[in-house]
Order: sequence, then C-alpha cells, then structure tokens
Amino acid sequence: MQLYPPTVVLRHRRENLKKCSLRGLESREDFRFYTYPRQPLPALDGYVLLVMEGAPEVSAADAGRGLVILDGTWRYAEVMYEQNKDALKGCVLRTLPSHLRTAYPRRQEDCSDPSRGLASVEAIYIAYYLMMRDTAGLLDFYYWKDEFLEKLAGL
Repeated sequence: MQLYPPTVVLRHRRENLKKCSLRGLESREDFRFYTYPRQPLPALDGYVLLVMEGAPEVSAADAGRGLVILDGTWRYAEVMYEQNKDALKGCVLRTLPSHLRTAYPRRQEDCSDPSRGLASVEAIYIAYYLMMRDTAGLLDFYYWKDEFLEKLAGL
C-alpha cells in the first residue's frame, strides 16, 4: 500500500459545517484540518494546491505529492490564500479539468463560473482519481454523491 503525505484542508471559521461537503472526513488519519484564521498552516513545500485556472491539470505525475484545499467561499479562499502565502509558496499549482460540473446546489455570485466551482469533497475526489489514489470512502458522507458520480460517468 502506497503512503502519501496527508491531505491538508484549511477551512474558513465561517464555513457552515451543516452544509460542509467535507463532513465525515475529519476523523481520517490521511487528512489534517486547520481552521482559518486561528491555526496557521505548516510549510507545504511540494504539495499540490488546486486553483481554478492558469495551471497545468493535476495528473498521475503528482501522485507522490500532498494535496492542500482551501475550504470556504471563493471570496474567503482568496483571502485565505493571501494570508497564508508563506506556507503555500512552495506549493505546485494545479487545476482540474474544466469540463467538470458540481452536483452541489449553490448560488454564489463571487465565483466567475459557479457551475464549475466544485464542492471541496468533489475537488478532492477528482484530484485523488487523477493522481491515481484510492478514492474509497471520500464520498461516503456527501449528500449529493450519486448525482456527482453520474456527472463523472465520462471521466
């Protein structure tokens, strides 16, 4: 069994945990959760940081890298990134395929393409899949799991 660096999630303190797509993953040993702005991130040199655009797509070549996710609205994620630049400066920027669409029903005006803005658990699932990692259990607590997997049928 291949061991990977833990997936790091920086969750905004105002994230509504009742609606959070990552609920249920907090107890996994391969995840580390930090609360912004209360807990600073460690240096994440070599980790993959997912961005919307302007970077190569994540792939199997990134398999040995850790994954870091900024969990919050788009507006909050921008601020979280700016406030954690030192910890994130060693990250490798990657994007996900642009044709993917979320199953999460949302209304966000601060995202340039809300249908493309994936829920955090969806982004992690796709990144793991493209990095050739085991995706078992990632979607177990995700309410829109079935709808999301239907949308991925062609991946």
